[in-house]
Amino acid sequence: MEQVQELLNAVLSYFQAGFYRVNGVQGLLIAAVFAYVMPRWGRLLVTALGAVVAHAVLDVMVPVLARSAAFQLPPLVEIEYWKYLLSLYAGYLIVISVFFLVKSLLLRGGH
Repeated sequence: MEQVQELLNAVLSYFQAGFYRVNGVQGLLIAAVFAYVMPRWGRLLVTALGAVVAHAVLDVMVPVLARSAAFQLPPLVEIEYWKYLLSLYAGYLIVISVFFLVKSLLLRGGH
């Protein structure tokens, strides 16, 4: 029972950390765009994955384009980076769900 509680706490901490990471200007704009183009609830997992990819690309490209910084790939070989992406995915699942729910309520059937 204790192991289940630890696993549940770990999952909830990813969702909480992800929500806080997405809850900024960049994340909310990405989530709004992806929720707007999401056709139905069944596409939520794929849509959130696309939002994470967009977020990762913007994390790399914004400094290059805005401040003429040197182009650098993200640290793909570090486990902490993949944990960061996983928490972003969890956050986008929450935020895109909320935005899509609002869209579905305001626009009949989400169309």
